[in-house]
Amino acid sequence: MLKGGYTGKILRVNLTDKSSKEEKTDEQLTREYIGGAGFGIKYLFDEVPAGADPLGPENKLIFAPGPFTGTNVPCASRIAVTAKSPLTGAVGMALSGGDFPAELKFAGYDALIIEGKASEPLILWIKDGEVKFRSAKAYRGTRTFDCQQMIKDDLRDQNIRVACIGPAGENISKMACIINERRAIGRKGLGAVMGSKNLKAIAVRGTNEVPIADQGAYKEAVSAMRKDLKESPVAYPMFSVHGSVLALDTTSELGIFSTKNWTATGVWDPVKKIGMDANQEQKIGRTRCYNCPVGCSQLKLARGGEYAGVFTEGPEYETLYSLGGNVGIDNLDAVIAADRLCDELGLDTISAGVAVGFAMELYEKGILTDKDTGGIKLNFGNDKALMALLLDMAYKRGLGAVLTDGTRIAAEKIGQGTDKYAMHIKGLEMPAYDVRGAKAHGLNYATSYTGADHNRGYAFQEIFGVPVPEEVDRFVSKGKGKLTKWNQDMRAATCDCPTICAFMLDMAFAHTALKNTAAVMKGLTGLDLSEDEVYAVGERVNNLARAFNVREGFTRDDDHFPERLLTEPIQGGNSKGQYIKPEEQEEMLDEYYEARGWTPEGVPTAGKLDELNLGYAAALLKRK
Repeated sequence: MLKGGYTGKILRVNLTDKSSKEEKTDEQLTREYIGGAGFGIKYLFDEVPAGADPLGPENKLIFAPGPFTGTNVPCASRIAVTAKSPLTGAVGMALSGGDFPAELKFAGYDALIIEGKASEPLILWIKDGEVKFRSAKAYRGTRTFDCQQMIKDDLRDQNIRVACIGPAGENISKMACIINERRAIGRKGLGAVMGSKNLKAIAVRGTNEVPIADQGAYKEAVSAMRKDLKESPVAYPMFSVHGSVLALDTTSELGIFSTKNWTATGVWDPVKKIGMDANQEQKIGRTRCYNCPVGCSQLKLARGGEYAGVFTEGPEYETLYSLGGNVGIDNLDAVIAADRLCDELGLDTISAGVAVGFAMELYEKGILTDKDTGGIKLNFGNDKALMALLLDMAYKRGLGAVLTDGTRIAAEKIGQGTDKYAMHIKGLEMPAYDVRGAKAHGLNYATSYTGADHNRGYAFQEIFGVPVPEEVDRFVSKGKGKLTKWNQDMRAATCDCPTICAFMLDMAFAHTALKNTAAVMKGLTGLDLSEDEVYAVGERVNNLARAFNVREGFTRDDDHFPERLLTEPIQGGNSKGQYIKPEEQEEMLDEYYEARGWTPEGVPTAGKLDELNLGYAAALLKRK
């Protein structure tokens, strides 16, 4: 019997017939998957049939906070959203913070499973266990911030939390995201899944509290986490003040801040104009997710030129890359405005910026012409071209209609050998770090179940020099297979499933994450998990996600890097001359698969799946 941390209820909603029902949260499910991404991937594998159309009614959209969400565990207001990705065809899982995750727990649910497709645009309205379906016709075409405010006004409660899509999601852009408050449930096209289901928004209000199994043990465990935070040399002195922007100065110093579609890393470096110091000048305050003591979200205001007065929460490090460095723009006001526009349109900033950078390189090479761009001068550094293309991508106009489904599909449509300039893995655009100079970080990009995703197995050992579990040389490929497995499993087990902000693993909890997670789980939920059992949750989730992808046709070839990373060395800076040799790519994959107990082709073996209590998945793969 569940004693705390969980509400004990899963809400299943069918949009086709506008029905809903509650199911009990299974204790075995909580023990083996904890929550969050674990719940999402388990339901996705079990309930979405092989070969399902990501934009069809068979796909499911699973919102799952973790047991830590809605409590006073620091930095724990997170929610995992999972579906089959229309951008990649693989597992699509993204996490987001803010207040929406806690509100879903307060409303009474450990997970929300959305099925089917509505015949007309709908809003799903959930209040303390009561579910209603409201017409969204009046909200069609609205941008995300306006949509949220209109719903709060219409329902006469400003404390309602809303997750919604903008024009990009309504127009089924495969890089559309879901926006809650000013936070993105980004990447992998989850906004397109929501749009394909004719679901404009989910509005949630709850007044319940999350129960605690053992107040004394829970308080002691949370105190230990807070002590780690206070003793961290980075969390409060740096991260609270600067947010993720601090990574820009770090990667610039390392020579791995990617610029101009990965052609000018270490050569053209905009750190002085869009790095920490510049962002501090634009900062007007900061905010925080529900009950977060760190408050890393920085509020910025554009102050000059035509963008003066534009306000955004951010831009985060990845956005400074995608809408700044990667497109050759070092005007921070323009990046702030582009970030705000993406949020309003419901476009993932990373995929959108990488797609524009791809198009800019093609334009400068003469592959795309003014005829293709509709007269837009698509040179690197042209912020007006960036803004115009973002709008065209959201509304599927002109060249924007070609780019809006990602660089992989755009390269297929444009042809002329442009696939070698498309910076993606498995169809998901590459994040900021130029992994030619950080090879464990790169191997994570290659092997992550979502595609090129820095958040699934972040190599903080290479980026921030944290010597846990060991000190590493970022340029060396040997040993990176074992390290990448550890990073991915640790992040899943201690961050993505409980759920807690993964930045804290990097900044403060790397040395105590398993211990802290086990202790909080026991005090909060009553589930007595050893540190090894917590770690096994991460391994189980990563193996089940891999089994899903194998079932969908993914192979070792899909774990390969873009051609540029294998053939073109970094041209300047402190990583000059670095690249991933083809033989290093294969050696790292061999080592990684061996560490995971998979076949040389990257397929989880029956023995490994049985060990993780996933024998049913092994049987399915054997039949395939």
